[in-house]
Amino acid sequence: MDLNQITIYTEKPAETVGFFQMLGLRLIVDSLPRYARLECPDGNSTLSVSRLDGEAESRPAGSVPPNQITLYFECDDLDVEYERLISLGLKFDEPPADQRWRWREAYLRDPNGNKICLFHAAENRKDPPWRVRSR
Repeated sequence: MDLNQITIYTEKPAETVGFFQMLGLRLIVDSLPRYARLECPDGNSTLSVSRLDGEAESRPAGSVPPNQITLYFECDDLDVEYERLISLGLKFDEPPADQRWRWREAYLRDPNGNKICLFHAAENRKDPPWRVRSR
């Protein structure tokens, strides 16, 4: 497996993207204010920023809800990895399924309740057809 990306959930997606752009990350998917994805200047890691939806109004200002991190791990053969993990007794929230963004994904949770996505994206991992091109 290869750690691919970290998703940050926030009530300030545009400001968060701007901050990471200042740090040198490059915008590769721009669907703000809902979602954005940035690529690290070195290596293969990416960072996504997603608008925090749901019960935001009921939380104190500045508080972060628990278990809002999603870790993505790319697998060469997701279905084989899924079967292997099932055989070890791991429970999945969602079995492997093809997604409209051209990734095949399966979801489970770590012991803390954090979401874990095992996926296969191939060339669509960092170069989807809708990728933002350099200007």
